[in-house]
Amino acid sequence: MIKNAKRPILFAGHGIIKSQATEAVLEFVEKTNIPVACTLLGLGGFPATHPRNLGMMGMHGETWVNKAIQDADLIIAVGMRFDDRVTGNLKTYAQNAKKIHVELDPAEINKNVYVDVPIVGDAHSVLKELLPYVDKCDRPEWLAYIDEIKGDSAVRDIQNLPDLGKLYAAHVIHDLYRLTEGKALVVTDVGQHQMWEAQYYKHDYPRKLITSGGLGTMGFALPAAIGAKFAQPGDSVWVVCGDGGFQMTQAELSVCAQEGIKVNVAIINNGYLGMVRQWQEFFFGGRYVATPLLSPDFVKIAEAHGLTGLRVEKRSEVEDAVRKAEATEGTVVIDFRVEQEDAVYPMVPAGANLHEMIERPHKPGEHTHNPIFETGEDE
Repeated sequence: MIKNAKRPILFAGHGIIKSQATEAVLEFVEKTNIPVACTLLGLGGFPATHPRNLGMMGMHGETWVNKAIQDADLIIAVGMRFDDRVTGNLKTYAQNAKKIHVELDPAEINKNVYVDVPIVGDAHSVLKELLPYVDKCDRPEWLAYIDEIKGDSAVRDIQNLPDLGKLYAAHVIHDLYRLTEGKALVVTDVGQHQMWEAQYYKHDYPRKLITSGGLGTMGFALPAAIGAKFAQPGDSVWVVCGDGGFQMTQAELSVCAQEGIKVNVAIINNGYLGMVRQWQEFFFGGRYVATPLLSPDFVKIAEAHGLTGLRVEKRSEVEDAVRKAEATEGTVVIDFRVEQEDAVYPMVPAGANLHEMIERPHKPGEHTHNPIFETGEDE
């Protein structure tokens, strides 16, 4: 099937990281020239800057990745589960593709998507066993087609917006990636910031992104980052969280202070429970219920624990704040006041066909404001 495929694509899931199969995947891809799409939990399992890495698939994945999946004639899914955030409408999902599924847990095979060749086994072992049998191939037509559908959209427009006094979450994440040279160990909560991190922070190394894969575990990031720092004391550890999630476990700053733990906390503060607000905007006529969010002064919260707190409201301030956080001995909390009603683009609505994506408007960020941010001394 691999030999005969004209438009193959390989899915890199969390199983690649768990089985330490990154090198095996690299060997396989560089021999076969099969492009790679990653799941959220698979990010870092295949280097983001590798020319065959297409990016993340699914609900908030890249448009060209989802289009390539729908046009593929073969999918080799390794260590992933075909969950609904990957597939969209199952009835129309990758109808032209035969499917090979390499998965350790037999319960995941044929659970959501019927596959032609199920292989129950460890991802690393299976890939190593398969490698001698696959042919070296160039695939110029398929790769050229993917480049064509990618076009200019690979350069995300929001990174290049003129500085109009607005700070976007994408600016923060992109600058964090640039300033840490992509080498930080990043731990995220759940929500918009989680998707922006997946889109704008390019992970070249496995186990450098720790993120919750389900159940909406807001508040996960800070305590998980403390554990990550104990495990990897030499790493620069960054928390990326929302203002809502941070409030759920902000008391863990006491642990940072008491134990002398050094983590840096980037709060993407938009004054909303952002992902719920986005769904209310897109699918419920902008009727915001229980999503506008009143937060404490995060800078003062940090200082109350004897830690350093910073506030950033302009993109020009991001670099200095990140560098100061990196240079400060103890935990640092940075309150990034970002554009409030920005949304995560692109987006496949729940249950829609995978290729039917909502794109960013021509002029992003032109929204009304949450009055919570328009009162008080901080404004």
